Amino acid sequence: MGLLAFLKTQFVVHLLIGFVFVVSGLIINSIQLCTLVLWPVNKQLYRRLNCRLAYSLWSQLVMLLEWWSRTECTLFTDQATVGHFGKEHVVIILNHNFEIDFLCGWTMCERFGVLGSSKVLAKRELLYVPLIGWTWYFLEIVFCKRKWEEDREAVIKGLRRLADYPEYVWFLLYCEGTRFTEKKHRVSMEVAASKGLPVLKYHLLPRTKGFTTAVQCLRGTVAAVYDVTLNFRGNKNPSLLGILYGKKYEADMCVRRFPLEEIPLDEKEAAQWLHKLYQEKDALQEMYNQKGVFPGEQFKPARRPWTLLNFLFWATLLLSPLFSFVLGVFASGSPLLILTFLGFVGAASFGVRRLIGVTEIEKGSSYGNQEFKKKE
Repeated sequence: MGLLAFLKTQFVVHLLIGFVFVVSGLIINSIQLCTLVLWPVNKQLYRRLNCRLAYSLWSQLVMLLEWWSRTECTLFTDQATVGHFGKEHVVIILNHNFEIDFLCGWTMCERFGVLGSSKVLAKRELLYVPLIGWTWYFLEIVFCKRKWEEDREAVIKGLRRLADYPEYVWFLLYCEGTRFTEKKHRVSMEVAASKGLPVLKYHLLPRTKGFTTAVQCLRGTVAAVYDVTLNFRGNKNPSLLGILYGKKYEADMCVRRFPLEEIPLDEKEAAQWLHKLYQEKDALQEMYNQKGVFPGEQFKPARRPWTLLNFLFWATLLLSPLFSFVLGVFASGSPLLILTFLGFVGAASFGVRRLIGVTEIEKGSSYGNQEFKKKE
């Protein structure tokens, strides 16, 4: 085992990475708070600044995937589709089966220059998660309670605000509403059978209202829908904790582009289009499980150095004073000061672990276990 491989397994290194992410995130959130004064004066300047501030935080996670674990991401698509990447507003539909599916989406956003302006329809509980939810708030992310009667007006208002966004937006939708688990899948397929819909093997029944509303509200702004089907070679089930330990994974993403004009205007017809899309996604996953590849040409977009340089900037800025402080604490010889510092380290470790826990499937929401039994 080389020195770098050894360091990747050490808890103290993980703690230092977590320290850089958390403290830099709090600094970024503080700067974002100060930018609010720009909103009534120059809304577009406010948005551009916050895109770059968000990039400085999110790119640290992308750095872990690209440079720390050296995970490979391969696209299966065509040259014409690749030619559109980063040059248009789009809605992205991604399967929600893995703990790091969002991170694979972000690395593609980063490689095509839209990480800072990427958006998502997020559950409202995330608004109160430090760093993640706070950064999203300043980015005008659309939050929902996942109760359509209560969400409708807020979602429509949030989506329409994006019409004049100054940066290209990739708007991510997890149409399944929650991460795939066997229990949720069983309940979901019971609902599918009751509605006369085809059974899906690898996906939950898509919830159509968020999709149809997004398409209706963003017509004239969004140029296309990108359907992205993600899987990992070797039947791997990666985790953010695995990434932190430097485990390398190989992600494959099948990307299909559908011009928005191909999606029906009528809400019921658009919902049927989405159900058909998920049947196709299921067939793609079946093909991948049998052959180990998706259809289409293979592309490996080159990783850019900016995520690594951004992390090194924050690490240099924050770790130097930290090391000086730690040396001062132990040099003081004060048992109270040393114990207080160790207590802080323990609390910080717990906090970082809780942030990682947000991505874990077994700690995901119970949404979907019973909600599929209700009408959308």
